[in-house]
Amino acid sequence: MGLLTVTGTPLPEPDDLDEDGDDAVRRSAGAGESSRASRHWWDRNADEYQDEHGEFLGDDRFTWCPEGLDEADARLLGDVAGRSVLEIGAGAAQCSRWLAARGARPVALDISYRQLQHSRRIDLARGAAPVPVVQADAAVLPFADGAFDLACSAYGAVPFSADTEALMREVHRVLRPGGRWVFSVTHPIRWAFPDEPGVEGLTAVSSYFDRTPYVEEDEQGRATYVEHHRTLGDRVRELVAAGFRLVDLVEPEWPEGHEQDWGGWSPLRGRLIPGTAIFVAERG
Repeated sequence: MGLLTVTGTPLPEPDDLDEDGDDAVRRSAGAGESSRASRHWWDRNADEYQDEHGEFLGDDRFTWCPEGLDEADARLLGDVAGRSVLEIGAGAAQCSRWLAARGARPVALDISYRQLQHSRRIDLARGAAPVPVVQADAAVLPFADGAFDLACSAYGAVPFSADTEALMREVHRVLRPGGRWVFSVTHPIRWAFPDEPGVEGLTAVSSYFDRTPYVEEDEQGRATYVEHHRTLGDRVRELVAAGFRLVDLVEPEWPEGHEQDWGGWSPLRGRLIPGTAIFVAERG
């Protein structure tokens, strides 16, 4: 699963630094730069990410978001038995493993080779048949037209892509007619707030409509991490333009008894403002 460890919500001054010492800025970043940054960032940070969040994600859990909404309860994909499913931004393929256990035929795709190595590690430790994995950019899917019945992404790929219009068209292309495409992202409203779990994260400090990417860059000005913001309306228009019909927009509430912080997600913020948006769409 490709849940984020860093969200685009911080709105830094140009001389701000991220926790790794890179400059954090708001500037333009094209498709090539964004893709390279994502691949290198996730390859470099996959071990730490899986170590920190592996217990929450499990080996075969399909959770859509830090709020803990599981597909077992939400059933946003519908009946998956016998269906071919493409998981985009799969990370260590936890969601795909859950799907396979319920009779689906998943393929897990991620831009990061190191993330997919963790999928193999989990499969070997479990002594189970390996989940099929593919390393590729989600905006250029290496599959035939109509290859899948369903597609899903839990915080994977979509926020990191500079050209999500192309990504949506690619998902539409590889789905069969009537196929469902479900993906979760940081709720766009969070981009107006600092990415902090405490009270400092409750005051809007920037325009919700500012679509300038969040970029971390090294001393040479090369992007090491890029995340892109789109409004709710932008996402709907992207889906419709690609040929999808929006079926539902789910904004999970923070559940009682869930006290675990995840970056800027926390019980305090989660009970006041939405942290996740899940788009449920069907191919026309």
